[in-house]
Amino acid sequence: MELNDQAALTSGADFWSSTAAGAVPAITLTDGPHGVRLQGGDDLLTGRPATCFPPAVASGSTWDPDLLRRMGEALGDECRAMGVQVLLGPGINLKRTPLGGRNFEYFSEDPLVAGMLAAAWVSGLQSRGVGASLKHFAVNSQETDRMRVSADVDERSLRELYLRAFQRVVTTAQPWTVMCAYNKVNGVYASQNHFLLTEVLRDEWGFRGVVVSDWGAVVDRVEAVRAGLDLTMPGPDATGDQALADAVNDGRLPAPILAQAAQRVSDLVAKTFKDQADAYDVSAHHELAREIAARGIVLLKNEGDLLPLSAGQTVAVLGEPARTPRYQGGGSSQITPTRLDDALTAISESAPGKVTFITDPALAARSDVAIVFAATEQETEGADRESLDLPREQLDLIARVAAANPRTVVVLSNGAVVATSPWDSAVPALMEGWLLGQAGGSAIADVLFGRVNPSGRLAETIPMKLADHPSYLDFPGEAGHVRYGEGIHVGYRGFDARAQEVAYPFGFGLSYTTFAYGEATATLSDIGDLEIRLAVSNTGSRDGREVVQAYVSLDGSRVRRAPRELKAFANVPIAAGSSREVTLHIDRADLAYWDTKLSRWVVENGTYTISVGASSRDIRTTVAVEIPGDEARYPLTADSTLGEWLSDPRGAEVLMDVFAKMAAEGGGGMAGALTMDPAMLQMAMSFPLVRMAMFPGSPFTAEALAELVEAANS
Repeated sequence: MELNDQAALTSGADFWSSTAAGAVPAITLTDGPHGVRLQGGDDLLTGRPATCFPPAVASGSTWDPDLLRRMGEALGDECRAMGVQVLLGPGINLKRTPLGGRNFEYFSEDPLVAGMLAAAWVSGLQSRGVGASLKHFAVNSQETDRMRVSADVDERSLRELYLRAFQRVVTTAQPWTVMCAYNKVNGVYASQNHFLLTEVLRDEWGFRGVVVSDWGAVVDRVEAVRAGLDLTMPGPDATGDQALADAVNDGRLPAPILAQAAQRVSDLVAKTFKDQADAYDVSAHHELAREIAARGIVLLKNEGDLLPLSAGQTVAVLGEPARTPRYQGGGSSQITPTRLDDALTAISESAPGKVTFITDPALAARSDVAIVFAATEQETEGADRESLDLPREQLDLIARVAAANPRTVVVLSNGAVVATSPWDSAVPALMEGWLLGQAGGSAIADVLFGRVNPSGRLAETIPMKLADHPSYLDFPGEAGHVRYGEGIHVGYRGFDARAQEVAYPFGFGLSYTTFAYGEATATLSDIGDLEIRLAVSNTGSRDGREVVQAYVSLDGSRVRRAPRELKAFANVPIAAGSSREVTLHIDRADLAYWDTKLSRWVVENGTYTISVGASSRDIRTTVAVEIPGDEARYPLTADSTLGEWLSDPRGAEVLMDVFAKMAAEGGGGMAGALTMDPAMLQMAMSFPLVRMAMFPGSPFTAEALAELVEAANS
């Protein structure tokens, strides 16, 4: 391939197409991730009608990879029908803060939930010959100053949390593309970050696909390609193409680097589908969207078993969102739906002649049940939220209706968590309806009337107030930087570490039935993986689903850890009165922490507690397992402290030989003081040996230290 063709292949031809060069044809890339947003001409606001599936805020609450795989397959079918070769999704950035304006496009505050669901979505989509674009790589957890801000995060938090979901999807599902983020990571633009795009993504994780830029994310084409970026979007960018060719010609950019980027784009084009499908089943996809939406609804309160409703009850419906639904957020993922269900119509059809839409809260007392629909005003790409509160007029409506009718249900529509305290104490039933896509209205009615038993679980914690959140003091940053000061204590990890009261915990969700847990047992395989087994029984009168969650902790760890970390979950359908044997699998690798001294993953030796339950704060059974650790000896240096030397078996051996030799020669001084005086020894434990060399009578001369270090590490 000629140099100019290589350069041209690494940028787009227009807003949504790659460039055709040489024998390589162009392909179409378009926005997702909860629908195919194929636009025509210069219209950047609307696109062709497509199924608006529930955004990730709702699909993430299903905790069901199989359901997400089916959604991916359906999206792939729609892509083929529209001639789209790459769908830009899924988004898996962590919900570091509940104020994130794009949280509706992301699955969870936990990397396991996000990674498991996204991997299934990618596998489903790519099974149809359509490429996924895993985004936004990496540490893109806010919209404020998103094009320039530097997300400053320590190495351990970066590895264990913000990269962990990406790692899982790349290693298990091999997305055909990964999209780099707009922001900087520790001062370096993601689009020019060799550490992220090459050292981690390709060299460590084995990514074989194309790294594509977010639209407009590239600052310097030459540096981006050098770092590992393959495709800059959008285009055309004749100036950038020429800059790449010039850089190769004058030796600033090695020719094989550009050739490799062009080859990756060519390989991507070659493996996408060739034959466009005629159509897809619009009705079937709408029904799938309805199924996912109903499964994503989280029942937060149901005092007195107010729900489900019966068709014979009279129902007062209040709140404009009941008839004018909020079903998706704003920005690049905005879909023109094939149809749109509203909750008022669906509820009216469920109880013919019994449903009245009213605007006067005093009138709610005349009905058996009142349902108030409340929604946030807007969540959108490009802007973060300023508050967790619902609009004041909606809070007033809830209060007035609850005062008029003690049998009040509140249904929320929101793209990220909202504050429910203290107003939720006045209502007996509360349903978190998220943004549910085009079939959300029918899905809400399905759950309200019990056609679907709610099984959604919170994938993000609902705090009592914003100031309680671990990210509160370090968001959105200033002077071009945002410090991830909470470190590894993101979301529920931080709430649990501080024993902080929450409104509703991570993993929580009610059902119209009840579940009992048997005693958990654990088996350690030959390769160190864990299998947790237990019986779960449906003790109620309705068929239902339980999301069984396994959290891991390690008391006495040598590193700072969260009190509990989710390491496995299973979404289990159980018939009324029946029991199921549930098996939860935990890979040994998922027990590891990132050791910053050794720059690698390490499984620590110790007795691990596996806590199995219905949420992060509803633990039903525990089991302890002894896990053998990895070899993780830190090399000793002259700058290692006396305590570090004495805690290392080999270090202690060679050091005590020195002290013994001095004692045998009748010497006192430092060695004598350290061996005879416990207080002196305790004080000296934090001294590096090289500093102790400065004290009179010290045995640690430069020559002696060099010999000690060599002996300890040999």
